Amino acid sequence: MTTAPEQLPIQAGQRDQQAGTEEGRRRVTIDPITRLEGHGKIEIFLDDQGDVERAYMQIPELRGFEVFSIGRPAEDMPQITSRICGVCPTAHHMAATKALDDLYQVEPTPAARKIRELVYNTFMVEDHALHVYILGGPDFIVGPDAPPGERNVVGVIQKVGLEVGKKVISMRRRLRELIAYFGGKVIHPVLGLPGGVSKGLAPADLPKFQELAKEAKDFALFTLQVFKDIVLRNANYVNLITSDTYTHRTYYMGLVDANNRVNFYDGLLRVVDPAGKEYAKFPVQKYRDFVAEHVEPWSYVKFCFLKPLGWHGFAEGPDSSIYSVAPLARLNASDGLATPEAQRAYEEFFTTLGGKPVHHTLANHWARVVEIIYAAERMDELLHDPDITRPDIRTIPSKKPSVGMGVVEAPRGTLFHHYETDDRGLITKANLIVATQNNAARIAMSVEKAAKGLIKKGKVSDGLLNKIEMAFRAYDPCFGCATHALPGHLPLAASIYDHEGRLVTQLIQL
Repeated sequence: MTTAPEQLPIQAGQRDQQAGTEEGRRRVTIDPITRLEGHGKIEIFLDDQGDVERAYMQIPELRGFEVFSIGRPAEDMPQITSRICGVCPTAHHMAATKALDDLYQVEPTPAARKIRELVYNTFMVEDHALHVYILGGPDFIVGPDAPPGERNVVGVIQKVGLEVGKKVISMRRRLRELIAYFGGKVIHPVLGLPGGVSKGLAPADLPKFQELAKEAKDFALFTLQVFKDIVLRNANYVNLITSDTYTHRTYYMGLVDANNRVNFYDGLLRVVDPAGKEYAKFPVQKYRDFVAEHVEPWSYVKFCFLKPLGWHGFAEGPDSSIYSVAPLARLNASDGLATPEAQRAYEEFFTTLGGKPVHHTLANHWARVVEIIYAAERMDELLHDPDITRPDIRTIPSKKPSVGMGVVEAPRGTLFHHYETDDRGLITKANLIVATQNNAARIAMSVEKAAKGLIKKGKVSDGLLNKIEMAFRAYDPCFGCATHALPGHLPLAASIYDHEGRLVTQLIQL
């Protein structure tokens, strides 16, 4: 892999400037970046005045799921792809299952569809809570300038209190028990089948899950109040969220229902432009008409853009083709939420931040809390739907497979799965476009804009570098999901350092 600029080697294990060299005075490395899934680094290059000339978000890891899925039975894909990520296996499992429905041209039964949606909304509550309290939360609950040893879940518990910490842990554990009830396990669930699910909901177990949904709603509203008390009542935090340093005017994409309301499980893909006007609306089967991928030499992540507009570089505004997914994008791309408490929170969000669309990257955190409320309310609705305990949980496929596409809204944004098979149902092609890949171009822009807005005259501190990391952390990225193999031979660079961190040699496979 080539770094940028090309003549500079990759440096490992550094958090600040390299001291004592001309290169050190002009380069800042954040490696590793923290509180995310996957691996990455940020390289910042300064000009002669100590201001930022360029900043790069580099993803050096490689995952090859698209390649080694070839030749496997299509029905194995929900289990294979759930191994991509231990944080959001349910998202890949569900997108793969929906792709199988399309592949075999089969509709799941009402009970099966609602069980899937129930499990998926439960997963959204649990996963969003992980980010609010553990991954992204420390930047606000503890503070962006707090010592690094305190910006973690332990620091959060010290700030909000042990009882609140216990409540968060207990709630996530119980939500995961519901997922495991249907999927057998949480990390790699075995639930989805083409045309249905592998397990139904026994009527005797319904009351305990209805009680769980009620508690999940209370927990979601409690989380909103925590966010209001700690973040929105702090003028410095509000100024940080709404500052130009963390603002990009881009397109936004998200799944919506027939009334243009947010839906995590199903619907049409809606794209709005930087002014909030609808640009496109299409089913997943047409995603290739709207989504294309661009490659840069300094990262294994491919950068998505709106295909009809063409690639115009890392630029924002109406002439750009870059779009965003994730919680903020979903709210921007929709006309509302389908549950009452979430709709109230949605309206408050946009009223407070000046109307639609909201372009502030750090507002993703608030949007994520709004979505927790919606997911919990949707859990409650589904658990009071009489279809949920019906025994007919699968429609057996009868048609020959060919091409199948599925989409869901992962916690991190829109997730596409696309499979093609031979007559025996063996995979001949697999294409995955994950949420973080959809966001990759905007993340790269966010990191560079934050670096340029925060580093002046070469003055760097740990708190300042953390604020640069906050620019990517707001998207809750998963770089393990987002990096894929390209056909053919892959270049590889292995750097060897001595015990003092000096580069000894570099082995390059071209």
